[in-house]
Amino acid sequence: MGLINHVFSEDNLKKLYVSNLGIGHTRYSTSGISELENCQPFVVETLHGKIAVAHNGELINAKQLRRKLMRHGVGLSTSSDSELITQLLAFTPPLENDDTPDWVARIKNLMNETPTSYSLLMMHKDIIYAVRDPYGNRPLCIGRLISVGSMSGKGKKNSETEGWVVSSESCSFLSIGAQYYREVLPGEIVKISRYDVQTLDVVPRPEGDPSAFCIFEYVYFARPDSIFEGQMVYSVRRRCGQQLAVEAPVEADLVSTVPESATPAALGYAQKCGLPYVEVLCKNRYVGRTFIQPNMRLRQLGVAKKFGVLSDNFKGKRIVLIDDSIVRGNTISPIIKLLRESGAKEVHIRVASPPIKFPCYMGINIPTKEELIANKPEFHDLAKYIGADSVVYLSVEGLVSSVQESIKTRQENQNSLKTNKTHVRKIGHCTACLTGEYPVELDW
Repeated sequence: MGLINHVFSEDNLKKLYVSNLGIGHTRYSTSGISELENCQPFVVETLHGKIAVAHNGELINAKQLRRKLMRHGVGLSTSSDSELITQLLAFTPPLENDDTPDWVARIKNLMNETPTSYSLLMMHKDIIYAVRDPYGNRPLCIGRLISVGSMSGKGKKNSETEGWVVSSESCSFLSIGAQYYREVLPGEIVKISRYDVQTLDVVPRPEGDPSAFCIFEYVYFARPDSIFEGQMVYSVRRRCGQQLAVEAPVEADLVSTVPESATPAALGYAQKCGLPYVEVLCKNRYVGRTFIQPNMRLRQLGVAKKFGVLSDNFKGKRIVLIDDSIVRGNTISPIIKLLRESGAKEVHIRVASPPIKFPCYMGINIPTKEELIANKPEFHDLAKYIGADSVVYLSVEGLVSSVQESIKTRQENQNSLKTNKTHVRKIGHCTACLTGEYPVELDW
């Protein structure tokens, strides 16, 4: 266990060079404790040989599934819900022949047992299956491996495909010589071989239910150069900043940011309100993201050594400091204190997302309401509590409109080009952590 560059040494990676396919997993623990036994991919023996499964997400009915499997005599060796997925995929459907595995039927059985949240890869022999739950809550996309000459522009315009890759985020493709191909659609079962990418089936949601892609991917988790739903995360964050400037203007001298995920929003805010964007903090690049640290002590230690201050840029000036989110409130208060001690005249906080008020049960580590600053008594006078001159969050409506603006425009343009007009599909995003409205009924 540990960081990727510690676990996968050059000698370990050399052992993989003889292979022509594989799957891997970077664990961000939500269901199941951080122990070696819960590390993925999970590998089990089935009637048709071994399968390996890697899963991103968190099953909303994991407790019910765990009881059901145990009642059927299936022993479980970990506390991870990903093992439940693996065991369900190992279950033989009633109409399957002993000599021919029906993986589509097995995956559909999984989808019938649990509606969300999962994007997963399953490897069997020389095939990889990529699957997204019908609500599309967690991301999954496909990339096309091309020659190095094609990457540099020296190859043919329509370069030959040398292989296929799948990832939660498209930003990972460029560094391995791959190009973004497309997203795996909600409910889609994709078969990937050395020859092609083939859609085997698309499992629909219950009628009337919109898709429910996690809106927090846009706010915080994803890298800004990743592409979701046909749009770059950077562009969405910039629109959030512009909308925030409309909703929460303030008299100030400059706009800055808590680096780095809030930078696009800060640039959007500065552009909309006509103020200069100036850096006031520099980030220590050797410290991980504090939100993702597995316990409170590590988060607090991370905050203490995370930033340096660029005091010459703001002494005696009024700062609008843009943050992407304030979840627990552990990071922002010492930052404000640092800026004031370094000469800031005023510090106004503008948050490019709404207050997070509810736990996420679908793959993000917000386990209890008590941890969230928006549910504490101090939230009613948050500016005083964190030491700011003012604090304003982006509205839920503002966030949703910033995320969906480009998607709606693209849908309308595509529909206008068609001779026979079709019904524009309903756009949906999961905002449960902001509104308490979960896309499906929870099993608690």
